[in-house]
Amino acid sequence: MYYRIHIQGHLASGLQDSFAGLRIEQQEVGTTLFSGTLPDQSALYGVLLQFIRLGVVLLSLVSLETS
Repeated sequence: MYYRIHIQGHLASGLQDSFAGLRIEQQEVGTTLFSGTLPDQSALYGVLLQFIRLGVVLLSLVSLETS
């Protein structure tokens, strides 16, 4: 499954390695966009759990089927 996850704020560059496999784009408006393929739903939960632990605000999550 391909995901686009939009969060409020920017992450410190040292934390970005924790999201291996996802492309990370810091937006000029002060948000960050994560995008990429995750192997299963448990991997998605792992990413979301990292956001919770960091205390970031989830703005949106979109999933798209990949073929």
